[in-house]
Amino acid sequence: MAPKAKSLRTSRNPELIPGVGKYSRSKMYHKRGLWAIKAKNGGALPKHDPKPAAAQTPAAKLPKFYPADDVKKPLINKRNPKPTKLRASITPGTVLILLAARFMGKRVVFLKQLTSGLLLVTGPFKINGVPLRRVNQSYVIGTSSKVDISGVNVEKFDDKYFAKEVAKKTRKGEGKFYEDKKEEQKAIPVEKKDDQKAVDAALIKSIEGVPDLKSYLAARFSLKSGMKPHELVF
Repeated sequence: MAPKAKSLRTSRNPELIPGVGKYSRSKMYHKRGLWAIKAKNGGALPKHDPKPAAAQTPAAKLPKFYPADDVKKPLINKRNPKPTKLRASITPGTVLILLAARFMGKRVVFLKQLTSGLLLVTGPFKINGVPLRRVNQSYVIGTSSKVDISGVNVEKFDDKYFAKEVAKKTRKGEGKFYEDKKEEQKAIPVEKKDDQKAVDAALIKSIEGVPDLKSYLAARFSLKSGMKPHELVF
């Protein structure tokens, strides 16, 4: 047998126009038999017990007083930076030309890439005065010259090695303040001096084994009139 077709459910109070029913509220009270339901339940409609609500944690009590100034909240950094990709022309031992900052035009030897993406380079210091430092690869030119750095130990050098110590501020006279500032700038830890000497000693052995490489690193790069940078081969 074919299933019976379901009949559409119609309202007991059909609408004459949208929002206006045919019967009044008192008429529907009798049509729905609410009077009989009240009579069975002692003159009141039955009430169902409400469902037990889920256990809620008590809300934190708001403070009575608020700070006069806005309290700055640190923003949550949800950014997951990708590791900086090293250019194919820059490999350990490559001689680079610095294009910016204090040692602009100097030639340096690339040692390794740090976790931050910056390049660890050195002159060496004994040849051209460039110490161990970090540079951005955007501000260097890679050359075809290379130095053998297999004998150089660079495991201890990382981003924390180059972090500056923040000194506590003390109230002093203006003249005393600038004198102390100059002393702090000049003072270099003995450990860093020893690290520089150890790296330079291993590098200079490799550099002296290649003819004219020492004088090449000591010379500063610069453009002269008539030179076309886009035609130069490094």
